[in-house]
Amino acid sequence: MRLLGFHITFGTYGTRVHGDPRNTVDREHNQYGEPVIGYDEHRWEKEKGLLKYRPVEFNAPQMILVESLLPEICERGGWIYQMGAAGPDHVHVVLSSREDPKPIRKILKRWLTQALAAHFLGEPGCPQPGEPWFAECGSIRWIFEEDGEYFENAVDYVRRQRATERPQIVKIEDLGEVDLEL
Repeated sequence: MRLLGFHITFGTYGTRVHGDPRNTVDREHNQYGEPVIGYDEHRWEKEKGLLKYRPVEFNAPQMILVESLLPEICERGGWIYQMGAAGPDHVHVVLSSREDPKPIRKILKRWLTQALAAHFLGEPGCPQPGEPWFAECGSIRWIFEEDGEYFENAVDYVRRQRATERPQIVKIEDLGEVDLEL
């Protein structure tokens, strides 16, 4: 089997906790392929009460910035960018790489956090320094040659979710002092 890439998705902090009406997966209790957790008002309220910070929802300028930075971040990481999109509460990236995708997801979130914090520091509704922009985990779908149709569908799905058809490309160096450290 030849690996074509990964469909990586991660949420913003606190916007999708267990029991949420949109369904969630509890990795401690669910096995791959088992049903997801449906709406559970009591668990949802309890989990929201455990949040240490305010949930993060992107506004349009933040979604556009994330989308415009993804190609350069992938290039910097040595991954082949296929497509990316940012919604108010999540980010999708389809990329190709031979590396383990878990560290890739971690680096994507770290570099996006650094750029978002540098660009939107002090704006209302934005996390304070040291507060998270993104949830801890996310999902990774490995895409093999046998899943070629999925690869095309994933790229198209992510393309349709973009905040803009053709966002202005923002270079990291144009943001000023942003130090993208591993």
